[in-house]
Amino acid sequence: MIETLSNWLVAQGLGSDSAHNVAWPLAAVIVLLLAFISNYIARRFLLGAVSFLVKKSRTDWDDALLRQKVFSRLSHLAPAMVIYAGAQLFPQVTDIVERLSLVYMMLAGILVANSFMNAVVDIYRTFEISRQRPIKGYVQIAKVIIFIFVGIIAVGTLMDRSPWLLLSGLGAMTAVILLVFKDSILGLVASIQLSSNDMVRIGDWIEMPKYGADGDVVDITLNTIKVQNWDKTITTIPAYALISDSFKNWRGMSESTGRRIKRSVDIDMSTVKFCTPEMLQRFEKFELIADDLKSKQDEVAQFNQSQNVDTSELINGRNLTNLGTFRAYLVAYLRHHPMIHQEMTFLVRQLPPGPNGLPIEIYIFSSDQDWVRYEDIQSDIFDHILAVIPVFDLRVFQNPTGHDFHAIAG
Repeated sequence: MIETLSNWLVAQGLGSDSAHNVAWPLAAVIVLLLAFISNYIARRFLLGAVSFLVKKSRTDWDDALLRQKVFSRLSHLAPAMVIYAGAQLFPQVTDIVERLSLVYMMLAGILVANSFMNAVVDIYRTFEISRQRPIKGYVQIAKVIIFIFVGIIAVGTLMDRSPWLLLSGLGAMTAVILLVFKDSILGLVASIQLSSNDMVRIGDWIEMPKYGADGDVVDITLNTIKVQNWDKTITTIPAYALISDSFKNWRGMSESTGRRIKRSVDIDMSTVKFCTPEMLQRFEKFELIADDLKSKQDEVAQFNQSQNVDTSELINGRNLTNLGTFRAYLVAYLRHHPMIHQEMTFLVRQLPPGPNGLPIEIYIFSSDQDWVRYEDIQSDIFDHILAVIPVFDLRVFQNPTGHDFHAIAG
């Protein structure tokens, strides 16, 4: 080609020496022009045709390849191959041009491989198993290995040295490599442990107060776990922190058939007393405990009669209390509640009395795990409990407020 150009330039009137000097840069321009044309054809026509076919197809995996620009980055190989082929025209710099072209093709190949693996992750996420077994961390490990391997080959190509010679020299830099890639190595170990032990999945609700995380896991990578908090902020946690520190995963609650309600109300202990006949007569009108209350009164009466108890004083023998009757009412009320899970733990119990009164704790499970509906169920239950406490001649304990002091002063 150089001789052809030289002869053509001589035919145009240039001297033989001048024609020879001009032929070299002219050949370089022609090669670069061909490289540009090949890149234009690849991107304009071939890539356009591929994009058209992908959009028309019914499958989703090719859409992921197009979205991650796999085909677009693959088109960069065309100009590199043209320049590599044209390097033979320049004997003085053939070796350098070929090596640079090879390195460029390696870099383009890395970009293609990176986009392809990103597309694999996107395709994998369309399957339900991706929530239980995310592969993004493993894909990132593969990327690191590929980048290091191709980088060593590229450096060896530029230096015209065997890649194995460079690899043997890396042994002396092991300590430096471990220091530089400390987080990646820790993340690699953590990712394997998190995945193999099924400790966290995408979509899990986790709490980790140390890092201010309280929300859903939206991404799991080699080095980090990304959590979207309930206020829509994003918290990034190092993957190895989930191994070295403790965190709470609410997946068990989500997968169960109920969500726990554990809350107590403090009763003023000065209002606890034995039930008088008048009180019992009034309590018998409560439909939820009417039958149970009559049965309990008969049991108490039979016991006192068998023991010849003097019932003129309520302190003698066995007698019902307003607090015990109130607890029986709560059990009956919750047993008849349509949104309470009856097969899971069900407790209405007293906790040890304290300076704030006597706590009556409700320990039950709602049959709906949705947060909003769960809070509605819990609030409705305690709205009712607070409203019926005075009916049993009991009073809720609370610290004095400004209204109380004003009433005393009045």
